[in-house]
Amino acid sequence: MPEYTKEQLLKLYKDLPADLKEAIFSAENADHIYEVVIRNGLAENQVPEVAARIGNVLLGLLPPSDFQATLEKELKLEKTTARKILQEINRFIFFPVKQSLAEIYKVGLEEVASTTPTPGTIAAEPTAAEEPTVTRATKRKAETEKADTYREPIE
Repeated sequence: MPEYTKEQLLKLYKDLPADLKEAIFSAENADHIYEVVIRNGLAENQVPEVAARIGNVLLGLLPPSDFQATLEKELKLEKTTARKILQEINRFIFFPVKQSLAEIYKVGLEEVASTTPTPGTIAAEPTAAEEPTVTRATKRKAETEKADTYREPIE
């Protein structure tokens, strides 16, 4: 992966959606990264290396579909270990910002996600053929208008 200057990274950061900006500097995400790395048997000094790759995904420099292969190649991890790390990172870090990631990469996150979500993966975005064109504002309005099925009616 090419090296970027601080100025280039800052410009990329400034153009990110708010949820991705928050995810990059989230203390909660830092804790998740640390726990995932240690739980999967990596050394503590590898935490910053994994965090850097996650940051590259969130900045739009590394497609989520290449994350596992990057861990295998650059950190010299076994395929099973890299897959476990990917699954946990998907669940805790990438899934909450999947909409913004899909917009950045202009894809449905096909390799990381599948059309039938499984635990620890990002759900694929519907294709244009499956869903009519809808603006963000329309989607938000529709989401807020959905009835809460868990509430009982007040009489």
